[in-house]
Amino acid sequence: MPDVKTLAEDQGIKAVQDITFGSISGILGKVIEYPFDTIKVRLQSQPHPTIYTGPWDCFRQSFHTPEGAFRSLYRGISAPLFGAAIETGSLFFSYRIAQSALQTLDPSLPQGKGEKLPLKALLACAAVGGATTSILLTPIELVKCKLQYPVASSSDNGILTPHHRRGPLTVIASVFRNHGILGFWRGQLGTLIRETGGTAAWFGSYEAVLTALRNRSSLNIPPHSPSHTATDEISKITNPMSHQLLAGASAGIAYNFLFFPADTIKS
Repeated sequence: MPDVKTLAEDQGIKAVQDITFGSISGILGKVIEYPFDTIKVRLQSQPHPTIYTGPWDCFRQSFHTPEGAFRSLYRGISAPLFGAAIETGSLFFSYRIAQSALQTLDPSLPQGKGEKLPLKALLACAAVGGATTSILLTPIELVKCKLQYPVASSSDNGILTPHHRRGPLTVIASVFRNHGILGFWRGQLGTLIRETGGTAAWFGSYEAVLTALRNRSSLNIPPHSPSHTATDEISKITNPMSHQLLAGASAGIAYNFLFFPADTIKS
């Protein structure tokens, strides 16, 4: 029997690592992807008749706004940066907790410290993690989308222009004043579907591609070596960086492609 105090300390350290490293990676990823996310939201949310003919036209118009390309594409990033830290940190934390809970509920699953669960079990845990994260993410996504999409101005003959005095606090106050506290969870169903299925697709694709590449490269790990019973972080070390990048890219494609309709509805 493991010492209860040691086990508690170990779980506490893992929780801090999940939240800290997940938050940092989420912030860095958001800085890189945000301009593309802005274009996506503008294309999803534009009225009819449409203003943009496609992604490139939306990029072009963003470069010709009075506020400049950088401010246009990165408008409202403060809320998403905060949201990315919460989203990624809580996602990895809840994903690990779900795995521990599943191992407790099903004794037939691998019970050794750090032993990998079967892919089906990992998919279920990822879905639980995504569903949990969606509850925290919906209010932040709501503010983000409202900041990313320009506001029509009557003085500009209906042309969509940035609302220069519109910041995160202004949007939060407006939502609360007009819709109450529950207004921050408008679009929760779309976010729930996207995060539940998308996170399962993300983790599932990542693990599947890593395993396939590891097998193809014949990276045979001795059954009693430390790497054999390592956690996900150690298992990544046994794969070349190129494998990790390819697996991560495949996971991102699976996440966005499979559940893009839910994201469109949410936006």
